[in-house]
Amino acid sequence: MKIHESAENYLETILVLQQRNGFVRSIDIANELEFSKPSVSVAMKNLRLNGYIEVDAAGQIRLLPEGQRIAEAVLEKHRLMTRFLMALGVSPEVAAEDACRIEHVLSNESFEAIKEHARKYSNL
Repeated sequence: MKIHESAENYLETILVLQQRNGFVRSIDIANELEFSKPSVSVAMKNLRLNGYIEVDAAGQIRLLPEGQRIAEAVLEKHRLMTRFLMALGVSPEVAAEDACRIEHVLSNESFEAIKEHARKYSNL
């Protein structure tokens, strides 16, 4: 099943916030992405209904296995593409912004080739 770019962004953000803070609430996501709380609430409902997250009684959000898998894959692409672009001389800010767009359209085949190239020829 193909997941939408916005859902990938939310899952990636949940993972980053979880790593940073140890827990995630909707308000944390809204603040991180600079989105409205109602928009985030709708997205969290959709992610929950599709089996990517669960929300406990205290409002804390946790990635379920499929959500975790997607979030980790997107974050790996984001981090590697950011480093790759910076190695080419792109500023960190632009590299991060471009990586955010690239991570959603880059095929797994191309990403694996880039990752292998980085392993062989650089410190990425």
